[in-house]
Amino acid sequence: MAGQPKEVVRSYTPISSDENAGYFDLLIKSYPTGNISKHIGELKIGQTLKVKGPKGAMVYAPGLVRHFGMIAGGTGITPMLQIIRAIIRGRPRNGGNDTTEVDLIFANVNPEDILLKEDLDALAKEDPHFRVYYVLNNPPEKWDGGVGFVTADIIKAKLPAPAQDIKILVCGPPPMVSALKKATESLGYEKAKPVSKLADQVFCF
Repeated sequence: MAGQPKEVVRSYTPISSDENAGYFDLLIKSYPTGNISKHIGELKIGQTLKVKGPKGAMVYAPGLVRHFGMIAGGTGITPMLQIIRAIIRGRPRNGGNDTTEVDLIFANVNPEDILLKEDLDALAKEDPHFRVYYVLNNPPEKWDGGVGFVTADIIKAKLPAPAQDIKILVCGPPPMVSALKKATESLGYEKAKPVSKLADQVFCF
């Protein structure tokens, strides 16, 4: 009914660690037409929102897979960052036993759109088992990353081949996720399901 308040729900992944008690940080791109993102962008300090969680089917534990291939677009980097940080936190040099290999393809339009690039580059420098490959629609001069969209050829070159002990994780805008479901299937990965479960080989957030 017109004039009635309506509850709108969106899911966001924190960029802070789940080891930080008492608070969490969100990275939200505010769009002029966004129901929630526009509202959050206009909030003043001291105003509040209703929050609930955690939710979702991806619960990471060391040994889940031998090798993750990750494909993120824009703010879709946030769930990937949480898993990458959890893996690196559990490395043998940090007192754990996590030897999972991680390859990330991170797609954006322009260089300035690459969110959390400093964090990702620092993690890749620190950890020889984590590699990141950037793809841009509009690359600058002297660009050594990918150009255009994430294609089956890029996936084949940068991510682990289909196997029982690997997973491909996908998060990004719906058209990108739809295209990547087709691309991964064409390369011999198991067909992504409409709603992903932890056991799936291709998991879409």
